[in-house]
Amino acid sequence: MSFKDLDIYSFYQKMEHDDIMLSFKGDVTSEMLTSMLQIMETKLENLGEGSKVKRKVYNVLVECLQNLYHHRDEMKRAGIDEESAAIFMIGRTEDSYNIVTGNYIVTNRVERLKSRIDQVNSLDVDGLKTLYKEVLNNDERSDRGGGGLGIIDIARKSKQKLVYDFMEVDDKYSFFSLYIKIPQNK
Repeated sequence: MSFKDLDIYSFYQKMEHDDIMLSFKGDVTSEMLTSMLQIMETKLENLGEGSKVKRKVYNVLVECLQNLYHHRDEMKRAGIDEESAAIFMIGRTEDSYNIVTGNYIVTNRVERLKSRIDQVNSLDVDGLKTLYKEVLNNDERSDRGGGGLGIIDIARKSKQKLVYDFMEVDDKYSFFSLYIKIPQNK
């Protein structure tokens, strides 16, 4: 489909129907990260959201965007075009904020990430707190500096199971999608 064939009104209606507050596709730079967070901070303020919900949504956004940002260097080394490196959306329903992220990942890393998310999803609130402390204290940091704290923190803040998908793109790359729901009343 070419750009001139895009039915922009249908696209707008779809975003309006799904209450998409912000969406982005491209290279996640530190400047973009700062801008996205400022935009969302303003939007949350304008919605009159309570401070507890604002803080949760903002903290989860920070983790999601940092994950995308830190992952970009690996993709650049692998030759993935930065302009199509990541996608990010945040929407709002009557009872929750919904965040979707997507990015390329080297296929040989899929099982490790899947295993980590499954581990996080298997834990209750106390188990997540314990795992967070263990990872924080074990000095095992990834080459991107995190050691897996981001995924744990997202689960802790959202108080929801993380929904994810890996789609194999070719024999070398997969596309990782993460869906996060943040209830407004918890």
